[in-house]
Amino acid sequence: MRKLLNTLFVTSEDAYLSLENENVVIHCGAERKGQYPLLILESIVCFSYKGASPALMGACAERGVSLCFLTPNGHYLARTCGWERGNVLLRRTQYRMADNAADSCRIARCCIFGKVYNSRWVIERTLRDHALRVDAPRLKAVSQRLANSLEDILQQTEPDRLRGLEGLTSAAYFGVFDELILNQKEAFHFEDRNRRPPVDRVNALLSFVYTLLSHDCASALEAVGLDAYVGFLHRDRPGRQSLALDLMEELRPAVADRFVLTLINTHAIRREHFKRHENNAVLLNDEGRKQVLTLWQARKREEITHPFLKEKLYWGLVPYVQALLLSRCLCGDLDQYPPFLWK
Repeated sequence: MRKLLNTLFVTSEDAYLSLENENVVIHCGAERKGQYPLLILESIVCFSYKGASPALMGACAERGVSLCFLTPNGHYLARTCGWERGNVLLRRTQYRMADNAADSCRIARCCIFGKVYNSRWVIERTLRDHALRVDAPRLKAVSQRLANSLEDILQQTEPDRLRGLEGLTSAAYFGVFDELILNQKEAFHFEDRNRRPPVDRVNALLSFVYTLLSHDCASALEAVGLDAYVGFLHRDRPGRQSLALDLMEELRPAVADRFVLTLINTHAIRREHFKRHENNAVLLNDEGRKQVLTLWQARKREEITHPFLKEKLYWGLVPYVQALLLSRCLCGDLDQYPPFLWK
């Protein structure tokens, strides 16, 4: 359990929530784990199949406390909210800002700033830990190029110009991504980012993990009442969760790319976890997917200190905290959206 930004996160898989004297009480089996006054909460996010009592659900609806249910793995199930404090105003604000180029760019440039900042620190970590095993001058040059672009990104007021900068920095980053692969070089050589379909093992891993992260981001956005399909950087397209893609941009390097590099460099994923199809696509086989999913869930249970809140939380809660911060920005509680800046 953890309370962040007036939101109670219940992460125990066997937790059951009930109401007692205006308090939400968390039970795990016969043990009483804790209680929080409903008065201090704006929302409850529950990662448990056991759910909550009808009395608590009714009390949350009456008091305007949003109650969201997800599976222990983070798959969105359902959300309830009260009559007087639904999310219509938040979503109307989201739609208005998405239709305004200047407002869209103001949010989007924070997401891209976070992506480039985190990409640089993926490189810097490799330089710090393995300088003698990589082409250090080449990595330093790209790191400096990414650092130099950060101020330019924050100055952008046109979405198309921002997308162009994002494309250039992404190309520079992936241009040295192969240097970050330290082991199994014969099986996991990386030349460039390719997808639909991926044609090598590294891209197959990246695409699969990006899909997992995208789903987590979409669930987080729905949990706080935002529309995952209406984005600021990624524009509307039927069936595409554009805001989830916006949110995951800053998380790709720190959450997904580092995870993929760890899988390869620690030999957790090997050549035999992939298969090549007739159309030349390379994909994970059943054993490979199972291995990645198991380690992905383990990764989400590791703790970090959030760079903006300065509080400890699980990696798996990062998308939810960022979604909360985004909703606070849209509501005017924050001057600008604070991206997740990792070191």
